[in-house]
Amino acid sequence: MINFDTLNDIAEHLRERLELKKYILLFAFNGTGKTRLSMAFKELGKQGGGDEETRDTLYFNAFTEDLFYWDNDLEHGAKRVLRLNRDSHFFDGLQELEMENRIGPLLARYADFDFLIDYETWEISFFRDTDSDGAPIPIKVSRGEENIFVWCFFLAVAQLAVDQEEGSPYAWVRYLYIDDPISSLDDNNAIAVASHLAQLLKNANGQIRTVISTHHHLFFNVMCNELSKAVKGFLSKEADHFRLADTGETPRYHHVALLKHLHEVAESGEVYTHHFNILRNILEKTATFHGFRNFSACIKQDSNDPDGILHARLVNVLSHGNYSLYEPQEMLPENKEYFRKILRDFMNNYRFNPELFPELTQESTNA
Repeated sequence: MINFDTLNDIAEHLRERLELKKYILLFAFNGTGKTRLSMAFKELGKQGGGDEETRDTLYFNAFTEDLFYWDNDLEHGAKRVLRLNRDSHFFDGLQELEMENRIGPLLARYADFDFLIDYETWEISFFRDTDSDGAPIPIKVSRGEENIFVWCFFLAVAQLAVDQEEGSPYAWVRYLYIDDPISSLDDNNAIAVASHLAQLLKNANGQIRTVISTHHHLFFNVMCNELSKAVKGFLSKEADHFRLADTGETPRYHHVALLKHLHEVAESGEVYTHHFNILRNILEKTATFHGFRNFSACIKQDSNDPDGILHARLVNVLSHGNYSLYEPQEMLPENKEYFRKILRDFMNNYRFNPELFPELTQESTNA
């Protein structure tokens, strides 16, 4: 476990790790700074300026998605197209490389619509059907469909980069940095995206190194299983620093990793308000798995709180509010004790491998 003062420090650390490892997988909750970290990593790879500027990182994040924006034809409402930011190097060689033929097979894995790229106007139109003359009938795809199209566009570019073919406009790429590629996707597509991405990376030529960060538990688990030799880390934001924990051989099921994290902060006393968010998330998933309607069923009922109302309300209150994610605050001593008690009772009731929680085991033995 390493503490960092800034995201730039983490980016430098990741580049150092990539000198020896080919892949780094990071799990972090929203609001931690994943997107900003990807941009800090990208900026470290820039050299020179102006026409002489060089770079080494092809990235996918929220900024990549912003390179595509809708023109909804508000005046006539007839021709809705997705426009491309032609000033971005992301679109280098767009027409020469016949990107439709590269994107189309990828998109067919996930969607049932087709598209056309107008290279003169830098517009993309989507369609499912054609009229009596065979002309495409334009549609506006959903946000989820738009996201998967943008992802397939990136995959097509990434394939060109990892192939490292001579004369490729992406020969400058030395690193791929992919942040949360599966927003707005259901679990089936999350698994498909993870598996497909892993195969692309494992079959890559050359010496490209890759960082993948996500807040999506299922996606992270699949990537860990697919890229078993990758460096795996849990990134968190504390009051005045960032913390990166190397999960190593920790079981890849996210609920175990999260419980281990909560157990460690409870033991250390460094308990912050957002840790109640994590605790509530685990309680809710456990309740669903065991068939209960509410997470309060997984909270131990004491003699002075026979219905479990007090602790359930406490979890409710302390797991809400903007401060929980974006302005981490250390809990009051009384709330820390409530946190420890709810967590301890939960872990005693729903047994996990005791070797992962030695202090808890000793405490339970003495109880």
